[in-house]
Amino acid sequence: MRDLVAGEGEDLEAIIAGIDTLDADILLLTDIDHDHELAALGALNDALRTPYPHLFALRPNTGMRTDLDLDGNGRTGEPRDAQGYGWFAGEGGMALLSRYEIGDVTDLSALLWRDVPGSLIAQDDPGFEVQRLSSSGHWIVPIKVSGSTLSLLAYHATPPVFDGPEDRNGRRNHDETMLWAHMLQGALHVPAPAAPVMLVGNANIDPVRGEGRREALSALMDGSRLQDRGPFGATALWQAGPGPMRISYILPEATLSVLESGLVPHLPAAGPHRAVWMLIDPAMIAPPDS
Repeated sequence: MRDLVAGEGEDLEAIIAGIDTLDADILLLTDIDHDHELAALGALNDALRTPYPHLFALRPNTGMRTDLDLDGNGRTGEPRDAQGYGWFAGEGGMALLSRYEIGDVTDLSALLWRDVPGSLIAQDDPGFEVQRLSSSGHWIVPIKVSGSTLSLLAYHATPPVFDGPEDRNGRRNHDETMLWAHMLQGALHVPAPAAPVMLVGNANIDPVRGEGRREALSALMDGSRLQDRGPFGATALWQAGPGPMRISYILPEATLSVLESGLVPHLPAAGPHRAVWMLIDPAMIAPPDS
């Protein structure tokens, strides 16, 4: 926050320049710290060449205390004991910046993991009674475009690693993505939004490489509601470990016309991740009689 207000830091300048170059009409940021008054997000927006008129963010589950020993190391209050990994409340949340008006958001982030249809949480999991599904958040965000509404399904799932043979993170990663499949099938307590919808976020799993349970991602990609039009390159470039992987996605409604999609060149200041972009024909979002 201090660096944003003062306009200091080469990495910060590079990130702001990258957002300016992307020039997206709707931009979802992940791994951005959250504060109650959205002061940091507002300062970031003010630093942009063309600030966005509409901002949205909610407190994420990251860093939210449970007072339980979720990782079984005999201590509480540590990052892995929170609802989502984090050293402090609000660390590494999500934020949405939009040139279009944002409607009333449906927040699914408080949904308990055990209450998800077909939940993979173990019955003896230490967080069975309190563990939320979302490691960061799950939002249904209506965006008013061209006289109609585009509903974004935004989330940032936990990586399916950094655990043991119990595969707790792998199970949770699967269910975080599977939540959207359940929602689109009408299996949740909230109705599925009317078409068109667009899933956007970091699923933290590659379709073919690395660890993780891919069934949930396959269910979305191979279903009739959404389409996978790329980009198909690596969205994360780790120098060690798993190497380059595709883990961030934009999956639009099958009825939408995708004009282009692509990846922004890697920006080291922003870490290993690359921005994913997609150009949608706005005429396909509006109803036929508009």
